[in-house]
Amino acid sequence: QNEKELQDVVKQQEEKMFQLIDKSGEVTRLKAEVSQLKRSLQHAETEARVLWEEMRGKEHQVDTAYVQERVMLRREVDKLRLLLLEKKDENLQLTDKY
Repeated sequence: QNEKELQDVVKQQEEKMFQLIDKSGEVTRLKAEVSQLKRSLQHAETEARVLWEEMRGKEHQVDTAYVQERVMLRREVDKLRLLLLEKKDENLQLTDKY
C-alpha cells in the first residue's frame, strides 16, 4: 500500500515537473517574442525619428538615398546600443551567479 502511494506521489511530482518545464519553455518563447517586438518597435521609432529630423529641416525636396543611409546608420547605432545593454545584463547575471 505504501509503495503504491509512493509511486503515485512520484508520478504526480513528475507530472508537475513536466508542466513546469512546459511553462518554462513557453516563458522563454514569449520572452524571445517580446524581444523581437521590442526590436521591431525600436526600428520603427528609429526610422520615424530620422524621417522627422529630415522633414523638419526641409520643406520641399528630400534626398531619399541620404535619408535611407541615415536610417541605416541610426539602426546600426541602436543595434550596437542594444548589444551593449545585453552584454551588461549578461555580465551582471554572471557576476550574480558566481
